[in-house]
Amino acid sequence: MERREARGGTLVLGGGFAGSYVARLLKRNGATIVSQENFMLYTPLLPEAASGTLEPRHVVVPLRQMCPHAELLLGDVSSHDRAARSIVVHTLAGPLEIGYERLVIALGARTRVLPVPGLADHGMGFKDLADAIALRNRVLLQLERATIHPDDPSELGFVFVGAGYAGVEALAELNDMAQAALRSYPSLRETPQRWVLADAAPKILPEIPRRLGEYAARRLERRGIEIHVGTTLESYDGREAVLANGVRIPARTLVWTAGVRASPLLPELDVPLDERGRVIVDETLRVAGSDDMWALGDCTAVPNTKTPGMVDPPTCQHALRQARRLAKNLTATPKPYGYKMLGQVATLGHFKGIAEIPGLHLWGFPGWFVTRSYHLYQLPLLTRKLRVVADWTVALFFPRDIVELSMLGHPRKLGDDG
Repeated sequence: MERREARGGTLVLGGGFAGSYVARLLKRNGATIVSQENFMLYTPLLPEAASGTLEPRHVVVPLRQMCPHAELLLGDVSSHDRAARSIVVHTLAGPLEIGYERLVIALGARTRVLPVPGLADHGMGFKDLADAIALRNRVLLQLERATIHPDDPSELGFVFVGAGYAGVEALAELNDMAQAALRSYPSLRETPQRWVLADAAPKILPEIPRRLGEYAARRLERRGIEIHVGTTLESYDGREAVLANGVRIPARTLVWTAGVRASPLLPELDVPLDERGRVIVDETLRVAGSDDMWALGDCTAVPNTKTPGMVDPPTCQHALRQARRLAKNLTATPKPYGYKMLGQVATLGHFKGIAEIPGLHLWGFPGWFVTRSYHLYQLPLLTRKLRVVADWTVALFFPRDIVELSMLGHPRKLGDDG
């Protein structure tokens, strides 16, 4: 098996938000990134990609452009030899052994799926770009199906389980898209749609201040969206969702956004994990019991000196600050990581949003404007910022695109005339 050394001595496992920013901030010191994709997904903009407000390609950033001094290898981690300081990676061209001086673990998280009857067979996720595109296509296909079977209430039934940022923003954006699309479906304008948001927590968006969460709930309910809190999903058979509170919802579409779990690849790395499967690190982001391994992001239980006794939530805001601290710790004397949140933002559809900034709570159009401004500021690369601004500008003046593209990625074979 071929062996090579990580560029600059630093090997970064994972090309997501945390890992890519570490490699980017190391600059000319260099790094080797091992990732399954050649891009970094800016997840806060995923709901707008799903609704068609943004072109899906514009919410991802090419890693080769974002990290020009890093080497990128597409592949999966296979094994880890701590004594030899090497990782075996299954790349596109076969297995490859990579030696390192410093290992950075940033493998992210996956959707946490509970053993609910029918969920794995019929539910949809909302974690990556493929999920967003598939969900957009599903909503548009259901509109098409409803024109054929307008009396079947399950056709236009949409259930979102999980009322955190992902669930609320995805539901709000797709509900907006479906309502706007009705101008092209005149036969459905009187056909009722049923959009439902459910969560086990006592309120939606529990991470944000109570007033903003209550505002978000009122705005959604005013649009006819049902909110069921303090309950869980009991079962889903592809046509009907049953909640623990006894509510039965005819729906052909169920989206599961109820939490995440650390990457299943972590046990292969021989690193200490907590009860939730996350890497255990100290205040400098160094893996416990190691002098050459570091970890950050959603796969890690990161202690924060500004919030004693708590670990960071899995958000892009915290991952970015962790990456800034870790990049400095890799090139200088390590210092403890500490970050106090500056605020939180979320969109609730077109021209609607909520924002908490120091000393101020905003909702409606001001909240929406602040949310978009913040995401635009955090999005790396000027070229990507300009593409997003262009998409937003076009969306102000033209109706949403309702083209359904589920055939993408499934081209016909040569000679197939069917």
